[in-house]
Parts: sequence; structure tokens; C-alpha cells
Amino acid sequence: MYPYLRMMKEIIKNRKAPPLAFDEVHVSHHRVWLSDIDQFIELNNGRTLMLYDLGRVPMGLRVGLSGAMRANCWGMAVAGACVRYRRRLRPFEKFEMRTRGLGWDERFFYIDQQIWKQDGECANHAVFRTAVTDRNGIVPTAKVIAAIDSNAENKPLPDWVQDWLEAEDNRPWPPQR
Repeated sequence: MYPYLRMMKEIIKNRKAPPLAFDEVHVSHHRVWLSDIDQFIELNNGRTLMLYDLGRVPMGLRVGLSGAMRANCWGMAVAGACVRYRRRLRPFEKFEMRTRGLGWDERFFYIDQQIWKQDGECANHAVFRTAVTDRNGIVPTAKVIAAIDSNAENKPLPDWVQDWLEAEDNRPWPPQR
């Protein structure tokens, strides 16, 4: 089940937080609950992806995206993710999530997210390719940036992100049956 109550808590907690630039870090603190674990008694990998929403949505609120989405009847979609899992998180363990924008191209925004254990080890790291959408499909990023009235400077994506995107471009779609 989607963590609606946790999301509401993050939205309420961050609705008056200071604004952020797209490439500044939004930091949030969470705990692994029993509903997050799998049969190996650790944070489930699929649940991890869902919990990353708890960082992206408040970050969007703080950069001004949420208001622009409401005003323009836009939605948000995840169009891809590159994830690396390295350390287990156990029930009731506290962790810190760090979320920041990496950059964008004509269609997509790239969001870097990290989960850090209290002992200072990185448990996992993900980059999400996200799109703002309307009834006609993907809204161009230039239109989104203008709507949030941002003077954000688009920086080149790191080489490893560009390599991931190139690999995605070479991946056949639809996949072979």
C-alpha cells in the first residue's frame, strides 16, 4: 500500500520550508516500518523506490513545481530509474534521504536520490528520469522552468548518467516477447 500518511506528513512538514534551487539538496529523515520489509526482514527493494517519493514530492514543493503543476493541471511521471543497492536497512532503522536535481534535457528532469544509514554508510542511490505531463503528453522542460519562474541554470549531467541514458537509447522497445 502506498504510504499516504507518511507523504501527508512530509508535505505538511515542508509546506513552509524555505525555497530550494533545483540543484540544492532536500534532506528528510525517515524510519523503516514493518510495512516496508520483505521476507528477509529488511527494507524491500520495491518499497525503496516508493519511499523515494517521500523526497521527490517535498523537493518539488520547495522548488515551486507543485504550485505550477496545480495551476496548469499538470501531472508527474517517472520515465526511468537507475538504482544501486548496497546496504540493508532493518526494521525501525532510521535513515536520511537526500534529494537534488541533477539537470534536464528537452523532455525530462533528472533527480538524484540517496539513502544514508545513521552510521554514515550509503544504503542505496538512485537517479530518476521524470517528466511533467498534461493531457497531450510530456510538457517541455523549458515551459516548466518558465512556469516555476526559476532562473535555474541547467548543468551538464554527470558522465555516468549520460552513459545510462545512452544505454537506455540502445535498449530495444518494446522488448522482445
